[in-house]
Amino acid sequence: MNFIKRTLILFGLVAFAAPAMAQDQQATTLDELLQQVREARTEAAERHQERERRFIEARDEQQQMLDDARRAHEREEQRRDRLSRSFEENEEALTELNDRLQVRMGALGELFGVVRQVSGDAQGIVRNSIVSAQMPGRGDMVARLAETRALPSIDQLENLWFLFQEEMTESGKVVRYPTTIVRADGTREDVDVVRVGVFNTIYQDKFLRYLPETGQLVELGRQPAGRYQSMAGSLYSAEQGSITGMAVDPSRGSLLALLIQTPSLGERIQQGGPPGYVIIALGIIGLLLVLERLIFLTMAGQRIKAQVGSGKPNPNNALGRVMGAYAENKDDDVETLELKIDEAILKETPALEARLGAIKIISAVAPLLGLLGTVVGMIRTFQMITLFGAGDPQLMADGISQALMTTAMGLTVAIPLVLLHAVVAAQSKKLIQILEEQSTGIIASHAEKQK
Repeated sequence: MNFIKRTLILFGLVAFAAPAMAQDQQATTLDELLQQVREARTEAAERHQERERRFIEARDEQQQMLDDARRAHEREEQRRDRLSRSFEENEEALTELNDRLQVRMGALGELFGVVRQVSGDAQGIVRNSIVSAQMPGRGDMVARLAETRALPSIDQLENLWFLFQEEMTESGKVVRYPTTIVRADGTREDVDVVRVGVFNTIYQDKFLRYLPETGQLVELGRQPAGRYQSMAGSLYSAEQGSITGMAVDPSRGSLLALLIQTPSLGERIQQGGPPGYVIIALGIIGLLLVLERLIFLTMAGQRIKAQVGSGKPNPNNALGRVMGAYAENKDDDVETLELKIDEAILKETPALEARLGAIKIISAVAPLLGLLGTVVGMIRTFQMITLFGAGDPQLMADGISQALMTTAMGLTVAIPLVLLHAVVAAQSKKLIQILEEQSTGIIASHAEKQK
């Protein structure tokens, strides 16, 4: 085995050195060959030792590098553990902060929604408020806040709160300030107006209406009833610190708009149409007849009472004329005298009962005319329904107004005339009863004298 190994080594060395020898020179003898082999063997051994030395050095360096790598690996593993723990801690903190953020974002989102809703409501209030006529531009901030997509700032919230506070404060003030108004004829005029809270604005005895579209105060083309204008005039001319009555519109214009649309007396009469005019004419005639009868019967009653206390007949009253008939026929028998006195009473009765029948007829005809106007109005209403359908109530309003107004006018005329007729008839009957009592007494006295 040793021989084989040596032979293999020798052949290896020869093979290894062969290129070198080939490069130098070729041996010509065995001694030269042996010398070349020795030299090659020595050189190979030296190279082998050098390689071994380098390998050992490299091995030591690699071991050092391996140790360094292992130490670096340990450090990185420790760093990995630290980072893992830090990552887990950060994950827990991040989860907690995310939950807290969601809660706060929910509260802020709810706040944002409430602020936008309140700003929208405030925008409508400020836009239609008559305070804006005195303080223009108040609604710009609210409009921006209502349309914003971002969370409101503290300043914006404070401005919104201040706006509500200002509106509430101004609602309790009566303020006079100069401004430009538009009169009913379209002309502009610089005047001092009086603002009653957030309810009404007046100039002298005229009510004004605020137009949010143009920011102007416009005089109403049609004013409310006279009592409201009188209160407005009293307030406008009142001194500072004084107390005066004033009608306010808590609906900020809605009630006033409905109030000025209420038909006046003349318009209601026009709604009655021809039947209504006839009813009014009959009512006036009836009232004149009643007035004439009351005056006549009152004066006649005073004269009759004066005649009762006087024994001498006076022809200026009914009882005096009856007593004059007795004086002319006092020599006749009782039956004849009674007939003469009855004739005198009958002559006086028509004057005392005159025109009572006409009053009674008017009081009965007035509601019938009202019923006629009702029928005519309903006929017009049904004609409108036939032509245009029942979709638009305004088309039927004219006929319904006539139907209702004529009935109301007929009853308005009939009820007082019936009562006044009863009063006049009772007074007339009372005077006739006095005449009959006095005539009966005269006849009785005459009968006693003849006995």
